[in-house]
Amino acid sequence: MAVAEKSDPRVLVILHQHCSSPGRIGRILCDLGYRLDIRRPRFDDPLPKTLADHAGVVVFGGPMSANDDEDWICREIDWIGVPLKEGKPFLGICLGAQMLARHLGHRVCPHPQGRVEVGYYPIDPTEHGHELCDRPFPDRVYQWHREGFDLPSGATLLASGQDFEAQAFRYGPEAFGFQFHPEVTLPMICRWSARSRERLNFPGARPLHRHLEGWLRHDRAISRWSTAFLRSWIEGAQTARPPQIFVPGQAGPDAAAMS
Repeated sequence: MAVAEKSDPRVLVILHQHCSSPGRIGRILCDLGYRLDIRRPRFDDPLPKTLADHAGVVVFGGPMSANDDEDWICREIDWIGVPLKEGKPFLGICLGAQMLARHLGHRVCPHPQGRVEVGYYPIDPTEHGHELCDRPFPDRVYQWHREGFDLPSGATLLASGQDFEAQAFRYGPEAFGFQFHPEVTLPMICRWSARSRERLNFPGARPLHRHLEGWLRHDRAISRWSTAFLRSWIEGAQTARPPQIFVPGQAGPDAAAMS
């Protein structure tokens, strides 16, 4: 399988709004020596038929639902099979994680009581979560979502939450889905809160002052963990592994490890 040239490695970054930013994750990847190939399939940017020229892919969030029947959403969910089949590092964040769950044949749905997570919330990392890198998995993370996903068959749970149980999972050696937003920066928090302030009034949402307090208390630990995780995720995957091919209806590669 072809790999990206060491002298010019690129990471595919998939965004879903004109104003979207890869935030902290983009900065960390650049600091690690990777160029960002930013594409917005919602606005007709094509997605590559192969990731032979990319070191990995990050799919970020957006205000739309993974259940929407728009053509571009359906095409993007189907496209996730490319990195999975080629064994490329894949990271889905919020909507990106929900798209990964949909691709793997599992449900994305709102909370049964209409609750949301908007702000900082506690999560419970599993033993597998703490083993991802040399920094402890954060136990307070920033959220901005009204839907969650079921844990895909064959996936390893990395962290759980109270209102939305599946908060982070791993599928095979290279694919990860995070419901929360490790990429968020303080300007992003302020922008999201200003542009979608009505969501601060939804059941379960934190008031704005709690967002700012949470950033002051928890962002340093999240930043350190994000750097350690991304380094392990993108650089550890450069060792040769056979492609992981998902077949609908069959258990994934980690099924034997699940209790």
